[in-house]
Amino acid sequence: MPQDEFVVTPWEVSGRVDYDKLIERFGTERVDEKLLKRMEKYGPLHPMLKRGIFYSHRDMHWILDEYEKGNKFFLYTGRGPSGDVHLGHLLPWILTKYFQDIFGVHLYFQITDDEKFLFKEDLTLRETERLSYENMYDIMAVGLNPELTHFIVDTKCIRMMYPIALEVAKRITFSTVKATFGFDESFNIGMIFYTSMQSVPCFLPSVLAGVNIPCLIPCGIDQDPHFRLTRDIASKLGFFKPALLHNKLLPALTGEEKMSSSSPYSAIYMRDEDPIVKKKIMNAFTGGRVSVEEQRRFGGNPDICSVFAYYTYMFEYDDRKLSEIREGCKSGSLLCGECKLNLYKKVKSFMDEHRKRRESAKGIVEDLILRD
Repeated sequence: MPQDEFVVTPWEVSGRVDYDKLIERFGTERVDEKLLKRMEKYGPLHPMLKRGIFYSHRDMHWILDEYEKGNKFFLYTGRGPSGDVHLGHLLPWILTKYFQDIFGVHLYFQITDDEKFLFKEDLTLRETERLSYENMYDIMAVGLNPELTHFIVDTKCIRMMYPIALEVAKRITFSTVKATFGFDESFNIGMIFYTSMQSVPCFLPSVLAGVNIPCLIPCGIDQDPHFRLTRDIASKLGFFKPALLHNKLLPALTGEEKMSSSSPYSAIYMRDEDPIVKKKIMNAFTGGRVSVEEQRRFGGNPDICSVFAYYTYMFEYDDRKLSEIREGCKSGSLLCGECKLNLYKKVKSFMDEHRKRRESAKGIVEDLILRD
């Protein structure tokens, strides 16, 4: 692949992602100062909004227009249970919690166990069921309000979902799916149908309530292709188009664009024990020099540093302190070892609290699953 080319789909992210080009390619809108100022009326902006980590959207102004008319939206996001949860997965869930707290709205969280069974050859339905529960514990551990949170586990809600999925599927052609996702004759027919299932939670709350309700989806930018198709057919079904707010992907600790389960040191998993977390961070790719002497003399480059990215995305929400880390790196007064160790302490504290909330979640998740 040429250096300036990249691929972003719901199942593959490769190359060095140019997020500006992705806005043009996907036809989304940039989260600009006008939108941020409007959102700030409802409460303090989340740091991930202020820092441009959630940087792209579809119809956020419309969602706020509807809210101001008294037409409350609901939140929808999801998780494909193919393995353990890592820190990068938490980004849209953390912002979802922020919106749930600020606006007091319901969340419908889809667990796509069917998708992962279809797309991962080595996964059985029994394993995706086990992973669904393990992942739901981690999802609730971000602090979601259980009174406003509902899990849609596809195989457990299929009778409720299937009529809507059929309405969606009838209006999306195979040629459209091929053009959007690059499918060919080697893909199984379940894969081809799958977008119909991911569309369902955009409409299901409206069906259950008997009234059209706006939908807001915080998600990684890689998930946008599914919802472009959903938006194209929404009005044909008599529903609002879902609005979206997209986040950039948390860079891998190894310096690659995206974390990968095939590269275990690229990500910190929520099930990792402290010694493993520390080892991953202390071996992370940085923008530092080859020696302490050169670092002191020339400084480092925080713009390419995975450790600084972790501070920026999740682990230093104080802008003044983040600026001090950046300047310390550039000036050479902050060495990589010290910076990594400070990050580990923050990550450990975060993980300790997450583990406690995860244990508490085990007693409530079963009651949050929608049933046929």
